[in-house]
Amino acid sequence: MNGITLALSKGRIFDETLPLLAAAGIVPTDNPESSRKLIIGTNRPDVRLVIVRATDTPTYVQYGAADLGIAGKDVLIEHGGVGLYQPLDLNIAKCRLCVATPKDFDYAAAVKRGARIRVATKYVKTAREHFAAKGVHVDLIKLYGSMELAPLVGLADAIVDLVSTG
Repeated sequence: MNGITLALSKGRIFDETLPLLAAAGIVPTDNPESSRKLIIGTNRPDVRLVIVRATDTPTYVQYGAADLGIAGKDVLIEHGGVGLYQPLDLNIAKCRLCVATPKDFDYAAAVKRGARIRVATKYVKTAREHFAAKGVHVDLIKLYGSMELAPLVGLADAIVDLVSTG
């Protein structure tokens, strides 16, 4: 295909990208939430969308399977950004990375006395940099979902995860 291939993920990124695409005169021919298609055409014959996992978006761009991709900054940081250029922040899908602990865990005291804490997260690179900058000793446990379960079953003392609501 001669044209532009844009890598996007389903969900919030896709939903919040739709008005931006529409403003550029690009309208998808299918909704990825209701369609099983992974390659979606648009009203423009020279633009198509590939629907990928959010964490795969940079890889599709890095290796040339997509010309452009829209991904969260969390995804770009964890990916490492080798061979990628971030031209602009679209100011969509706003959220923040937070450290959370159960109410009965005294995080401040553990950190103050230099204890090594176990932290579950899927953002290992970002968490490592955060805790290192603060001089906090951590064992990072890579998980892919249900972070909040880790402290409840004794797997971790704390979690690092994205929150969009507070």
